[in-house]
Amino acid sequence: MTSEQRDGTRKGVLSTPLIDLDRLMKLRLVVARFGEMDLCRWWNTKGQLGPLGTAALRRGFPRTHYFAQARSVFAVAAHRCNERFEAPGCATLWRLPEAIEEEFDARWEQWLDHASEWQPFFQTVEGIRGSDLVATLRDLELVNDHHLAAFSRLRPSAEGRAVPLPGSFSGGDDDVTLLALGFARGKAGTLAVPYVKRGDV
Repeated sequence: MTSEQRDGTRKGVLSTPLIDLDRLMKLRLVVARFGEMDLCRWWNTKGQLGPLGTAALRRGFPRTHYFAQARSVFAVAAHRCNERFEAPGCATLWRLPEAIEEEFDARWEQWLDHASEWQPFFQTVEGIRGSDLVATLRDLELVNDHHLAAFSRLRPSAEGRAVPLPGSFSGGDDDVTLLALGFARGKAGTLAVPYVKRGDV
């Protein structure tokens, strides 16, 4: 372990705690699935993380099709959120500070190398039904009572396009979790993009 890892900081971002990238991946997967057209209709992918997408891509990518599905929906979700609410100097679930995004991208190859270990979680995401994002994240143990208490205080902006988080982005798991939970302040067919100001810009 490096001295940087021991003191819980990331190169180039002073005093920013390292986040759990596996957990970030799971949060993005759940929100990405909820936003598809056959569920909450926030972005224009239809069941790509559901059984339809699996059936379509399994033949071409027998080992890594789940990750191919995920990368595609992540890109569409990020683009749609930017269209809906452009927030310079802010972080969203799909647009975290560069250092975090670089770490996330670097981890991708490791995930592919251990694709079979992720299969149960992808299958759980594939089976998501309904529109209760909060309950699903709770059932998957991705949120705790602390997160739910913070979520209860979040409110959509006046025009309903965004959900501002208080304070500034710490780079930790709690902020990332709220950026995911905040999507539940939107409604089916009405996307509200959670965001938080970045303290490093």
